[in-house]
Amino acid sequence: MMSEKGFSSIKLEKHETRDVSDNHTNGELTVIWRDWDKIINNPQMIYLNSVNPGEIKGPHIHKNRTSYFFCIHGKMVIVVQDKNGEYHEIESDSATPKLITVSNGIAAAIINPFNNITKIIVMADIAWKPNDNEMENVTFDEYDWKKWNLGVD
Repeated sequence: MMSEKGFSSIKLEKHETRDVSDNHTNGELTVIWRDWDKIINNPQMIYLNSVNPGEIKGPHIHKNRTSYFFCIHGKMVIVVQDKNGEYHEIESDSATPKLITVSNGIAAAIINPFNNITKIIVMADIAWKPNDNEMENVTFDEYDWKKWNLGVD
């Protein structure tokens, strides 16, 4: 499912849930991962990542770990620099569920250019360990950060 550029965005299944007594809609269920989908091979780590309004996390590269992002609250933009050096912006929010995959060796940043905290479930195929030096900070010197009005030069 991974593109040749090292990232992907997959629209996720969303299903209404119903009350057992009178069958009215009482919510919804979004399928993020099932073992038979073969999107993620046995995630080794799942964590909640929050991004404050007007903030950027990254950009950085995970040398060994592939990460899978699912926005559960608010909105986010993931900026990915593919293997050819081109930038891609993938927007996601809790209303239109997507699973965004960034493979190891691909640089990415999470932006929250909105007014509320963003919360993201992140799954990874390799678990993080303190001081494992698995992540490398990078800069997106040619990227236009100003378009998001974040106060970044």
